[in-house]
Amino acid sequence: MKRFILTGAPGSGKTAILRHLELEGFGIVEEAATDLIALRQSRGIAEPWVQPHFVEDVGDLQMRRLERASRGPEAVQFHDRSVICTLALTRYLELSEPASLTQAVERIVREGIFEKTVFFARPLGFITPTAARRISFEESLRFGQLHEDAYRALGFDLVFIEPGLVPDRASAILAVLPDARGAA
Repeated sequence: MKRFILTGAPGSGKTAILRHLELEGFGIVEEAATDLIALRQSRGIAEPWVQPHFVEDVGDLQMRRLERASRGPEAVQFHDRSVICTLALTRYLELSEPASLTQAVERIVREGIFEKTVFFARPLGFITPTAARRISFEESLRFGQLHEDAYRALGFDLVFIEPGLVPDRASAILAVLPDARGAA
């Protein structure tokens, strides 16, 4: 199984690209942070990202989703972020890196769980605030840079997906993976 990460700054259109790839038959593994934020906000916690253990919970859920997806039948999977993105989140929030997160990152690098090619969605030039996304465009750029730095430091190769129409952005990804269409 080949697992590819799609990452980028908040609001860069990752989810739309992933939905397009999913409709083309590829396996998709959802991002953990947004789901945890939505769940906790539904329980009355306005800013769950300031709670103790939030990044640990995100990393743990991301790894559980990875493990569950590992049993899937797809030859090619696209992951909406990874625990390396959780590492970038930890740095963005200026928190200490939890040992469980360090271990998860070390494991995925050591075991080569993800392909070394990481797709990085470039910002669209604006950001649409949501209940989970309360960040300015400028802050999203800084957050995106932390993602870029984290992946590069761990030896991943970034392929930048420029702004554009969703089908064109998905095609740009698949152009890098000539055998992927037959595997979907």
